[in-house]
Amino acid sequence: MNVLIVGANGQIGRHLVDILKEEGKHKPVAFVRKEEQVKDFENKGVEARLGNLEDSVDEIKDRMADIDAVVFTAGSGGSTGADKTLLIDLDGAVKTVEATKAAGIDRFVMVSAFKADDRDQWNEDIKPYYVAKHYADMWLMDSSLNYTIVRPGMLENEESKGTITASTDIGTPEDFSIPRVDVAKVIAASLDTEATYEKAFDLVTGKDEISDALNKL
Repeated sequence: MNVLIVGANGQIGRHLVDILKEEGKHKPVAFVRKEEQVKDFENKGVEARLGNLEDSVDEIKDRMADIDAVVFTAGSGGSTGADKTLLIDLDGAVKTVEATKAAGIDRFVMVSAFKADDRDQWNEDIKPYYVAKHYADMWLMDSSLNYTIVRPGMLENEESKGTITASTDIGTPEDFSIPRVDVAKVIAASLDTEATYEKAFDLVTGKDEISDALNKL
């Protein structure tokens, strides 16, 4: 599959590009918002397309020619305010879902946030972020697309541990962290793992191999 990675220049996105390129099973296509980012990916032998999540649905759809699956791993970042969270994490995600449908693409993987489905678990300090993720996820689930929603715990820049816990009802684990590279590995594995289709699940470091954990969903 040709996989459009929205947010490819982010930390998870860059890991995912590298994983897909190395595995050779699917072709990564980077969706980025700066010309220099396009050049960076092209220098690595990765196709890149220039776009902006504040553009119209039609403009986003125009970047989806010959794409078979879309991964949304974009985010406004921790240094922005609630306005950008609304425009990128919520409306940008929704517009990407709408563009995917309009382009006739069926497969969509969303990177969300741990316990985004449970308002009682939201961190008050970043509540607008959880609101954005919650409603973007709901929009995707109601879209008729073949979705997978990955809700990772606290993201770390650690080396891959390679083992996870993935569950639609994970409870409250003592350690709810996970390396970003392992999130990217889960996304890559989820693309064509049928057990993840039309599923939303929380994700942390655990004891199961990635393929085993996903197939138990």
